[in-house]
Amino acid sequence: MPRCRWGFFHVVNNDYTHWKMYAIGGSKHPTIISQGNRFVAPDDSKAKEVTNRNYASEEEWSKWIWRSEGDLLLNGARFRTSGQLKSPHYDFTKMEMISAKPATFVGRLTRFAGALDCRKGHEC
Repeated sequence: MPRCRWGFFHVVNNDYTHWKMYAIGGSKHPTIISQGNRFVAPDDSKAKEVTNRNYASEEEWSKWIWRSEGDLLLNGARFRTSGQLKSPHYDFTKMEMISAKPATFVGRLTRFAGALDCRKGHEC
């Protein structure tokens, strides 16, 4: 699962299932904007949290800007937002952000996603 360190993640129209601990993680003051994703939590009651802040106290990570906008949270999935509602770190232009489709489109958008079936000597 992705983990952002020091930077910016714009997570758009992905399908997150079968995570063991968390779906999106971060450390060292990242900015994470999640839009139009589908998060299906595992049946394990200890693994319902979508987000995980690594190596930081709540006093520190509560200032990190993490947003969920238009995400579909299923089977008890929870996204913990943090940071100020408006921040200079969150003022990105349309050229820097991908337009998200509604989370209900994720199944169609990711239907053929995955690793390529490449073998040595064959084209992918």
